[in-house]
Amino acid sequence: MYLKSIEVQGFKSFANKIVFDFHNGITGIVGPNGSGKSNVADAVRWVLGEQRVKQLRGGSMQDVIFSGTENRKPLSYAYVAITLDNSDHQLAVDYEEVTVARKLYRSGESEYLINGHSCRLKDVNELFYDTGIGKEGYSIIGQGQIDRILSGKPEERRELFDEAAGIVKFKRRKNMSLKKLEDERQNLVRVNDILSELEKQWEPLKKQSETAREYLKKKESLKTFDINMFLLESERLKEQIRDMENKIQTAKGELEKDTADYDNMKTEYEAVEEEMEQIDESIESYKSKKNETSLLKQNLENQIALLKEQINSAQMSDEHFAQRSNAIRKEIESRQDQKQDLQEEERGLQEQLSEQQKKETESKVKLAALQSQIGKLGDDIETWKNDMIELLNNRASTQAKGQRYDTMLEQIQVRKAEIQSRLLTSQSEAGSVQENLQSYEQELKEISDKIIELTESNQANEDEIAEIQKEMQGKSEELRNSQTSYHRDRSRLESLRNITERYDGYGNSIRKVMECRNREPGLLGVVADIVKVEKAYEAAIETALGGSIQNIVTDNEDTAKRMIGFLKKNKYGRATFLPLTSVSARGGLNRPEVLKETGVIGLADTLVKVDPKYRELAASLLGRTVVVDNIDRGIAIARKYKQSLRLVTLEGDLLNPGGSMTGGAFRNSSNLLSRRREIEDLEKRVAHWKEGMELLELETEALRARRTACYTAMDEVQKELQEAYVVQNTAKMNVDQASKRISAALQAAKQAKDETAELNQQIADIGDNQGAIAQELQDSEQMEQEINRKASEGQKALEELRKQESSKQKETESLHIATAGLEQQLAFIRENTARIEEELVKFKEEQESLVNNQDHASQEIREKEKKIQDIRLTIEDSKDLFAEIEAEIEKSVHEREELNRRHKSFLKKREDLSGRMSDLDKEIFRLESRKESYEEAADKQINYMWEEYELTYSHALELRNENLTDLAMMKKEIQTLKSEIKALGPVNVNAIEDFKNLSERYDFLKGQHDDLVEAEATLVKIIDELDEAMRRQFTEQFARIAKEFDLVFKELFGGGKGTLELMEDEDILEAGIRIIAQPPGKKLQNMMQLSGGEKALTAISLLFAIQNLKPSPFCLLDEIEAALDDSNVTRYARYLHKLTEHTQFIVITHRRGTMTAADRLYGITMQEKGVSTLVSVSLLEDELDK
Repeated sequence: MYLKSIEVQGFKSFANKIVFDFHNGITGIVGPNGSGKSNVADAVRWVLGEQRVKQLRGGSMQDVIFSGTENRKPLSYAYVAITLDNSDHQLAVDYEEVTVARKLYRSGESEYLINGHSCRLKDVNELFYDTGIGKEGYSIIGQGQIDRILSGKPEERRELFDEAAGIVKFKRRKNMSLKKLEDERQNLVRVNDILSELEKQWEPLKKQSETAREYLKKKESLKTFDINMFLLESERLKEQIRDMENKIQTAKGELEKDTADYDNMKTEYEAVEEEMEQIDESIESYKSKKNETSLLKQNLENQIALLKEQINSAQMSDEHFAQRSNAIRKEIESRQDQKQDLQEEERGLQEQLSEQQKKETESKVKLAALQSQIGKLGDDIETWKNDMIELLNNRASTQAKGQRYDTMLEQIQVRKAEIQSRLLTSQSEAGSVQENLQSYEQELKEISDKIIELTESNQANEDEIAEIQKEMQGKSEELRNSQTSYHRDRSRLESLRNITERYDGYGNSIRKVMECRNREPGLLGVVADIVKVEKAYEAAIETALGGSIQNIVTDNEDTAKRMIGFLKKNKYGRATFLPLTSVSARGGLNRPEVLKETGVIGLADTLVKVDPKYRELAASLLGRTVVVDNIDRGIAIARKYKQSLRLVTLEGDLLNPGGSMTGGAFRNSSNLLSRRREIEDLEKRVAHWKEGMELLELETEALRARRTACYTAMDEVQKELQEAYVVQNTAKMNVDQASKRISAALQAAKQAKDETAELNQQIADIGDNQGAIAQELQDSEQMEQEINRKASEGQKALEELRKQESSKQKETESLHIATAGLEQQLAFIRENTARIEEELVKFKEEQESLVNNQDHASQEIREKEKKIQDIRLTIEDSKDLFAEIEAEIEKSVHEREELNRRHKSFLKKREDLSGRMSDLDKEIFRLESRKESYEEAADKQINYMWEEYELTYSHALELRNENLTDLAMMKKEIQTLKSEIKALGPVNVNAIEDFKNLSERYDFLKGQHDDLVEAEATLVKIIDELDEAMRRQFTEQFARIAKEFDLVFKELFGGGKGTLELMEDEDILEAGIRIIAQPPGKKLQNMMQLSGGEKALTAISLLFAIQNLKPSPFCLLDEIEAALDDSNVTRYARYLHKLTEHTQFIVITHRRGTMTAADRLYGITMQEKGVSTLVSVSLLEDELDK
């Protein structure tokens, strides 16, 4: 297997798509500093799943996407793909070629692909397990990793050796097994908690189940008596209902007869009323006619008065018409005089206007002659201006030629100066290179001193890190212990909360009702929810409450009723409800003196804490139970008070009134009341552990920050060391370049002399052309002077004519204004004349109207006098009609009185019938009410049977016992059974099913518990086997790596000794690894005492030793030989060739020895700023050949 190609697009500086094709052997990637060579190594590391931004030399993962340049926009994604030849099927996939790709979008989305199919990072990691390939393997080695191998702590080198020893996959399997083991243990804790809770519920639920069975037996007997009593009562009620129906029928018959008589009388009564209404209407009609006649007479008299008033008014209007006529005659005479004066004034103005218009015309003719002369002279001046412009354009063209020759001459002089400058620069550069050589040597000495100082600083940081690490281990151990306690208590707390929220241990009906709590605000909780008890009294109070502990508390009876309906509707069983509005304390303790007895702790309701609104409820449940310290005291007190008290001991033993005793051992130490207390205790402990963990995490974080600061300081030192090595190499390269620069300077001087001779010839040619241009400019200036003279004279004449034009124009405008004034006056006189003529016409029209109106008024007076005579005749005729109307009204009144007498007679008969009908109606209502009460009693019996037993009447008949006929006996038996059922106390009928479910669940969880214990043991065994296998394999492989390291070290150093040692007193699977080197001729010493080149060569020896023992398919080396001198680079390159038999190498370098050893070269450069591109391979090979 080997790496066939790398495809990069949008990754860091690779903006364009670039494909690197590789073959077996050594491929070199070269280029200047900053060109993007190391981005190739970053791309391979990134596509293999690197998630640490620092390893990719960035600030965030978005930094790997090409960020743009001055000329390019940023790209939206980065894409890298590597293709491997898998013909030997070293990778566990059925493909000859495997392509792994990774794409990251700027939005943050990322995807991995294997052969074009989406996959997970985990799939990519698993694909390369145990091959040496991967972000943690030894197939990609950069200078940073070389530094970590050399300068890192022994335990930090562990990953490299684990990969080389082939135990990484075992470690991953072990980690997975440890995680599964932790999960199994957590599950085991949860199952144990649930089993513990189920054990607490076992005994109370078993007792409730036995009570429920006894309750159901008595309830069945009660049902038999209730059904037979119901059937007997139903027969009795049916007989009474039939008797009531017969009586109601008789009363209704009599009522119908009286109703018929009443209806007949009503018909006659209505006929009389109708006749009375007709007479009333006739009387009203005659009265209306009488009123109309009186009103008509009054209106006619009013008309006569109005006509007389109009006659007087007309007589007064004649005098007004005469006065107005004289006034109008005077106005007409005045207007005619004004009209004659205006006509004479109009004739005088007309003569003045004619004279003024004649003067204005003469002035306009003279002005037009002047304007014609001005136009002709203006045209001549314009022609001279055009000639001047043409002359100036020609002169400008000639001057441009001259300027161009001047510019050429200046450019030639500048070029001569540049050539002289280049010559001087080349000569001075040769001298300065020699001077710089001394400065390079001084710089090298300073850098060497600085390297020694930085190495000492690094050692100090390592010592401080070791101290911090030791302190962190202590904090970590303390944190692990706190986490174990925290998770244990938190698991127990969550288990208790879940059990409490689900109401485990309660009956099915209670659980179903409490599920409605969110939508039914009247549900306040079960008794166990509202009662708080100190731990010492928990057993006593739970025993005192008995089955009542599961009773449901509601705000009122309506809520309880709704929930009972809910249970019935869904057939969820039965439950007992305690409405706060109906529960009372029932009188309290009947022998209060018992509280003073020795051993008595107090009444049970005084030992609990409840909200004030529940105090009455607590008194009802516990107010008649006395708590004593032990059973002996309880027995003594019970005997003293004749077994009349209910006593309970602190251990939960119960002494009932009547002498019965209940006691024994609980199946566990907890109960329903202890849950809340235990939850509160656990919450406090969990908060305590959490606070301690947070404090430890803060302290650990502070130590980690100190360690990070030390690592950062070490990174900075390593960075400065690397930069120092680069400066050292640069100084050596500068000497080689100096001779090339001197040769180039001499060649430039010769070329400058040849160019100077050529420029001198060009200067002579330009001088000849400049003389001809000067003569042409002189002729042009003379022509310009002549044209300027003509234009100046014409301009003066034009200005004189324009003055005359202006004067004449003002005179014409003055005449025009005077003419306009006369025309305005003439128009005003004509308007006044027209107005006077209109007023004369109006006055004449009004005078004619007055004459006509005076004649009309005389005629109107005569007509009104005649009309008065006609109205007086009409009034006389209406007196006879008035007398006839009075006679008709008197006749109708007599008829109305007769009908009134008949109407009173009908009213008395109707009142008698109505009273009798009312009595019958009341009797029917009474009988129907009694019938309804019997029917209601029957319905109540039927509802009772349905609500209590869900039986209809027909179903009840099927259960009839013919032997039960004595109602008194049955009532007595029913009362006895009810008392016995009541004595049982609150009963949870679902306890039978709940106890069965609890038993089944307990058996199931017990089986799960056993399975988890077995799984835990299996996982522990697997982990032990993995540890044994890893120890065995690591021991064998480490010995081989140490041996091979010594051999490679001797070959690369030409002697000496290289040693690998495990840290003592540590587990072999976690122990750090110490590297000890002894170059030829030196003492055995640790890594920090070696020079930079010796450190690098030691690390390379280790990597090559690992490659010898466990070759990776390919290996990418990023400038790991940068610190080596030329002789060591040669040995490095020679050994690299030995390794190519089993490993393909891609080498990023700028060392010539490494380039020479490469079988193929790729060049990286930045022809465009900020964008890396690929350089032709042939060009690079030609450069190396030179």
